[in-house]
Amino acid sequence: MATTFLMACAKENAAPSTLVFGHFYGECSGERCIEIYQLNTRARTLAEDTQDQYPSATTPYQGQFVARPTTDYTQVSDLPNLIPTQLLAESGHVIGQPDAGDWGGYYLELNDQGTRRFWLIDTQKRNIPAYLHPLVDTLQSRIARLQ
Repeated sequence: MATTFLMACAKENAAPSTLVFGHFYGECSGERCIEIYQLNTRARTLAEDTQDQYPSATTPYQGQFVARPTTDYTQVSDLPNLIPTQLLAESGHVIGQPDAGDWGGYYLELNDQGTRRFWLIDTQKRNIPAYLHPLVDTLQSRIARLQ
């Protein structure tokens, strides 16, 4: 069951202003190995990163984003509302063992008024908490729609 993303302190708009999300694969070739997108809820836009750099576990992703069509934004506009609140309690940036067995990982970043929080999340459900299972299923299907 998905829950709304909540910040530690109460705000009128609980959803982050920007959500960066995507997937990455280290042992892969081709443009689709790393797909990172930036969803801006205030501007109602979706952009795609053109650098396709493997994300770091120590710093947020630094992409160069180009606009995607409005129809693509519509396909993923609800993602910020599907982020489980339990994710905010995670102490580290890596959840599970993303891409450890060449199975890839998901990148997720929440940016609200300049505060950036990010995670690399394993694609293998056996390696991540159950509360993340619906989110990784959703990320998988939404990223596939955008490709």
